[in-house]
Amino acid sequence: MSGGGQAAVSFLTKLAKVAAGLGLTASAVSTSLYTVDGGQRAVIFDRFQGVLPAVVSEGTHFLVPWLQKPFLFDIRTRPHSFSSTSGTKDLQMAPHSLVPWLQKPFLFDIRTRPHSFSSTSGTKDLQMVSLTLRVLARPDVERLPEIFTNLGLDYDDKVLPSIGNEVLKAVVAQFNADQLLTDRPHVSALVREALVRRAGEFNIVLDDVAITHLAYGHDFAQAVEKKQVAQQEAERSRFLVARAEQERRAAIVRAEGESESARLISDATALVGNGLIELRRIEAAKEIAGVIARSPNVSYIPSGNNGQMLLGLSTAR
Repeated sequence: MSGGGQAAVSFLTKLAKVAAGLGLTASAVSTSLYTVDGGQRAVIFDRFQGVLPAVVSEGTHFLVPWLQKPFLFDIRTRPHSFSSTSGTKDLQMAPHSLVPWLQKPFLFDIRTRPHSFSSTSGTKDLQMVSLTLRVLARPDVERLPEIFTNLGLDYDDKVLPSIGNEVLKAVVAQFNADQLLTDRPHVSALVREALVRRAGEFNIVLDDVAITHLAYGHDFAQAVEKKQVAQQEAERSRFLVARAEQERRAAIVRAEGESESARLISDATALVGNGLIELRRIEAAKEIAGVIARSPNVSYIPSGNNGQMLLGLSTAR
């Protein structure tokens, strides 16, 4: 082989070694890096030391492959009524390092997340009430290692339903069924205070607590409906009694008026004779004659008896 050929082979061999070295280096660097996005925190699980106490913030960090693993926690607020998420104010990226193979990060989502759960509880007057509670919860960032060690990544699903039912049953038992409606702000405040205190024992922060649904049992709902119907019937009966009383008074006044009118007519007749009666008869006869004359079915009005037939008058008087 010529000297030029040997030089080419030597060059290619060196180039292959360099490329292999760069590839191995890139692979090692890639497996030793992990990224914590904005609104997240991470805890590192080390195969020798367990969960490390340090909380890793946003940024790209180093770890020891195989020995260390990151676990991410989302800490951003995510309102229940919206599908989008809102990030935290601090979204700065910061590099972190760990020992490859010996350390492993676990990422926690530390955003506030909505949780809803229902509970059927008994009231003070032994009525069954169904309530739905919605809470916005997030982990305490400073306590993430403790949360991961004791509860794991699904800490909220393990804790919130149980303490929520416990608090709801304890608070609802202090009130009668009707007070849950009339004193609802007070009931909500007690639930919020007790639930925030209980969640704090598990290093969980509650940003909001709300009672979104309240429903009574079938028997109680029927009793309320019957009560409303009875009240309406009572109001209707009172109205009928009042109307009958007014009608009675009106009848008395009308009868007194008619009696007084008859007495006055009788007195006038006794005083001046039948002149008033004759005047009323003439007025009535004129009105009847006018109505008949305007009727299209009458074409002739007899004028016998000297034109006094309709008037009922007699010249003999």
